[in-house]
Amino acid sequence: MSWLPPDDDDPYEQYDESLIRARPNPKANRPRSKQRPAHENAVVGRVVTVDRGRYLCLVDESGPDEREVISTRARELRTSAIVTGDQVDLVGDASGVEGSLARIVRIHERRTLLRRSADDTDAVERIIVANADQLLIVVAAANPEPRPRLVDRYLVAAFDAGIEPLLVMTKTDLADPAPFLAQFRGLELRVVTSRSDAPPVDELRAMLHDRTTVAVGHSGVGKSTLVNALVPDARRATGVVNAVTGRGRHTSSSTVSLRLSGGGWIIDTPGVRSFGLGHVDPDNILRSFGDLAEIGASCPRGCTHLPDAPDCELVERAAAGELGEFGAERLDSLQRLLTTLMTPSGRTGADTLRP
Repeated sequence: MSWLPPDDDDPYEQYDESLIRARPNPKANRPRSKQRPAHENAVVGRVVTVDRGRYLCLVDESGPDEREVISTRARELRTSAIVTGDQVDLVGDASGVEGSLARIVRIHERRTLLRRSADDTDAVERIIVANADQLLIVVAAANPEPRPRLVDRYLVAAFDAGIEPLLVMTKTDLADPAPFLAQFRGLELRVVTSRSDAPPVDELRAMLHDRTTVAVGHSGVGKSTLVNALVPDARRATGVVNAVTGRGRHTSSSTVSLRLSGGGWIIDTPGVRSFGLGHVDPDNILRSFGDLAEIGASCPRGCTHLPDAPDCELVERAAAGELGEFGAERLDSLQRLLTTLMTPSGRTGADTLRP
């Protein structure tokens, strides 16, 4: 409505609200700018652990002013996941003195991401750790019984993330590990065995030296016990296996980074009984088998590489004996991992894949 001069014949026209040309800001403040500060003076930190909205970060890592800083996240990162292993930029009070609080304003680009989903029908990923180099898969020879399909799931997650897997089998004094380990012979998987009373600390430290390793395993397999042997000051809680159910009790409730003497980090994670893979792209699994991936490049588009796949170059060469014994074993391992992800009708449900 255009503004008109007041009518001399109507003395109340000046009170007509429709003639108001502009209304005041109801919040009585200036509109918020979309520009964000550059935070040029931010310091870099490593997220060591996350606890109820607070992030313990290590600043000036291995430097003369190394210190632990408690931080919160900036408002612009409220929808971004910040996880153990992240490299972040901090502003505010990063002195590390008691009572100080910094603020995370940026997350650096991640080299790797270890993820899982709630179940196999859920494509929403949950990030476990960032920037890990190795996945330390801990499984017991007995008490609780080893679950090969759960190990398959860990391997799929590692290959999808581009992280090198390492298998540690504990409690080998209770059962012979050979039958279980034979199932993974075609994977060129590094394997370390451990007795209950003699963990191979020196051997593992050599493998973990100067690398960031995340430890995963079913509850009760001795993962936290192994971490305590590697890092005596860790004091991670340990538990026992239920004699009735054969299941371990969750003792580690948080993911935490621990520094190894001589260099490197080990990240201990809470024990899990299932590991959803709804977010994984099956093509990432084949790429982890370099020799087979080259042959698989000749397969038809959309080939599943499973034993019943038509015109599959891998299947045909294996049938002709052209892959050799070890190549055939690797193909069998690849097909088992792909079967974990797929069925002839596509993505499987959690009821068929739960370990």
